[in-house]
Amino acid sequence: MTRSPQGSLRRRDALKRFGGVAVILAGCAGDDAASATNTTSSTASTSEETTSSSTATEETSAACDGEAKAWASGGTAAMTAKACYPDPFTAPRACALLCETTAGPCTADAPDRQDVSEGRSGLPVRLALLIVDADTCAPVPGARVEIWHTQRAGIYSGETPAGMFCYGADPSAADHLYFRGSQTTGADGRVDFDTCYPGWYKGRAIHIHVRVYLGDDVYLTSQLFFDDALNAEIFAAHPDYASFGAPDTTNTSDGVIDGEANLSRYVLEVARMPDGAMLAAKRIAIRGAPRQPSCKAGA
Repeated sequence: MTRSPQGSLRRRDALKRFGGVAVILAGCAGDDAASATNTTSSTASTSEETTSSSTATEETSAACDGEAKAWASGGTAAMTAKACYPDPFTAPRACALLCETTAGPCTADAPDRQDVSEGRSGLPVRLALLIVDADTCAPVPGARVEIWHTQRAGIYSGETPAGMFCYGADPSAADHLYFRGSQTTGADGRVDFDTCYPGWYKGRAIHIHVRVYLGDDVYLTSQLFFDDALNAEIFAAHPDYASFGAPDTTNTSDGVIDGEANLSRYVLEVARMPDGAMLAAKRIAIRGAPRQPSCKAGA
């Protein structure tokens, strides 16, 4: 995977990063930025309405074509240009299975929601996941996708089986469910979560847990990772992360995926958006039977 670029990234560069040829200009239903551009009806008849519509369109276009000189901070509230985020799944990709890993001891409830941050600070991330059939590459509708990860200080929220191991020095974390959530795929097989870049804790590379259900069956439990160079960049310079120091574990030394033949299968593709948010994407292939194989031993 190519390292996230230094400096600014224009919207068209994001398309190149994902190999795409189309861009979502109007945004998805429920995106505040997209709704803000639709300030007038197509049947508006007054000159005031026409002027308002034109101005809104020009402002949206300017936001999409602008430059993000740095990664944003302050959490998902900083995601002000959602309507500009490209579709990262337009280019063909191989439908390789994402392999089974441990769920870990920090599982807890996962509310049904898109924004999982609960207002916490951090580098805002749009996490786009596409669930496909490993044999046909067709989107899988009706799959429930659950994610969970730490906040920027490496602490998990919620009442977990491991208690202090998960919340460390912050027992109040058990009273929250930040950075946990689930959504169900529609006909397009896709879900999008608004979250923040995770933190790290001793002995683990930075990761996001993911679990995919069909009905009551768990079809996949796995983990997603970020490129090591990107992790180093963010924890060296980002104002929300630099005080925590560099992660002590890389992807190649992580105990969960250590020794696996193809670490890139777990690594998210990322691009910087015009508002400084990160778009992180992964096509996740599942097979028509619960539980998928581990990829260790050269698989």
